[in-house]
Amino acid sequence: MKNITKIETIKEMPKRLRVAAYARVSSGKDAMLNSLASQVNHYKNYIKSKPEWEFVGVYTDEAVTGTKELRDEFQLMLSDCRAGKIDMIITKSISRFARNTMTLLKTVRDLKAINVDIYFEEQNIHTLSGEGEMILTFLATFAQEESRSISENMKWRIKKDFEKGLIWGSTSMFGYKLENKKYHIVPEEAEIVRFIYSLYLEGYGDRMIRTILDEKGIKPYRTKTWGVTTITKILTNYNYTGDLILQKTFIDNHLTKKLKHNKGELDKYIVNNSHEPIISKEIFMEAQAIRKNKAKKFAKSSSYNNEFKGYIRCGKCGKMHTYRKGPYNIYWICSTFRDKGKSYCDNQQVPDDKIKEAAIHLLNMNKFSMPIFKHLVQQVVAQPNNILRFELNDGSVKEYEWAHKPRSEGWTDDMKEQARQHTLKRYRGGSAK
Repeated sequence: MKNITKIETIKEMPKRLRVAAYARVSSGKDAMLNSLASQVNHYKNYIKSKPEWEFVGVYTDEAVTGTKELRDEFQLMLSDCRAGKIDMIITKSISRFARNTMTLLKTVRDLKAINVDIYFEEQNIHTLSGEGEMILTFLATFAQEESRSISENMKWRIKKDFEKGLIWGSTSMFGYKLENKKYHIVPEEAEIVRFIYSLYLEGYGDRMIRTILDEKGIKPYRTKTWGVTTITKILTNYNYTGDLILQKTFIDNHLTKKLKHNKGELDKYIVNNSHEPIISKEIFMEAQAIRKNKAKKFAKSSSYNNEFKGYIRCGKCGKMHTYRKGPYNIYWICSTFRDKGKSYCDNQQVPDDKIKEAAIHLLNMNKFSMPIFKHLVQQVVAQPNNILRFELNDGSVKEYEWAHKPRSEGWTDDMKEQARQHTLKRYRGGSAK
């Protein structure tokens, strides 16, 4: 008689769901930041308590309004979703995710296409469920209308304060403290402002001033080191003269939350002798004349149209890459590295021609075309080790490894002549003829 032994099928272990959370607060105040910290702890503990879930991380944004799309951590989270690192996102509510219905639904649909679920706790909605998108559309439309109504009421209140010459909100300005809607000098900070202006009038640029302050151990408030943009804002802020210009900027609309410079679209309000000045009007105007002259020189020397602006993101810190013109090439460099140095982000710069080379190869172009690039590409992530990750609008991801080309191979006759003239100038100690 035959002896038959049944071999049971090996049951596949259930796959753990890779879960991340997104948290956001809309103000930089201490109470709000504490709220953000508590949200992070809540989600971390909650996700880790589920044995069927694998904790990916908590993505957080501070002091950015929900109707604005360019949130660094939010964008990094979406990038990780497209890279296949996340299966589900948990967030508190629709208003924490986005109040703009179009942005919300586009994000939901993009993630749905790659099978990534979003769970909104307050509304108890899973976007991958059958009725999820229909309910979400209704609730998001309501949230958007509420945002518009709040925005209109806020504009009316701000206008009334401006008409009285009052500062709106908690607008901070280094060198002053704001009490009862009036600026009062902080003596030690005011000395730093005067020092910054004196350096600028001596011929030092914004970046060099930043370096000098850091080397002298002079600290800004709120951050450990000085940013170039902070120096620029100090050197261009007319309010340091004791007069106050109100409504220099305004919010374009409640959806984009884009801050625009007021070029006559709305009334401006000038309050003379509003507060004690830190610098004289003469010093301020001299600094502006120097800046204007530098801008003219830069405009003459630069003809590059900065076409990849807003597309290249650092794969290490998540910040955008910015354009830098070298003597022989155009480069894209991490803004963290540019503003704070290598100790904060050591990702390498990417030659402009290598991005075009990658685009031609990955997007099947005969030659580089910016309109085609914009049509197909959402963003390019500059990864370490010479890897460019193209994240496309259809949700797919493509990678390209580029290599440094020996400089001699890429030199044109014009570049060789520039190098020759540069060497002659160095040795003659004057201008090359």
